[in-house]
Amino acid sequence: MSRIIRHKRIRARVKGTAERPRVAVFRSNQYLSAQIIDDTQRKTLASAKGPKSKPDAIAKELAKKARAAGISKVVFDRGGYQYHGHVKALADGLRKSGLEF
Repeated sequence: MSRIIRHKRIRARVKGTAERPRVAVFRSNQYLSAQIIDDTQRKTLASAKGPKSKPDAIAKELAKKARAAGISKVVFDRGGYQYHGHVKALADGLRKSGLEF
């Protein structure tokens, strides 16, 4: 429940636009998924999903799809999760792959 409250607090401040879409992260017990979302049009521009043990592979796939869509700058929405472990590894992988936060 506290993750949902944190997520609502984050979403009140973090908005994705056409120039800087939002990278939304979801973490389950087995999987890690990320989507690039334009909140003004309410449209998902790119997404990637994989096992939680492979955040670098997910980041590379998402960055490749983002480049194909012409996206280079994004805002990061950690989804209420703590910024460490798999979420941090995903963010670092996205930065290494060329996305600018």
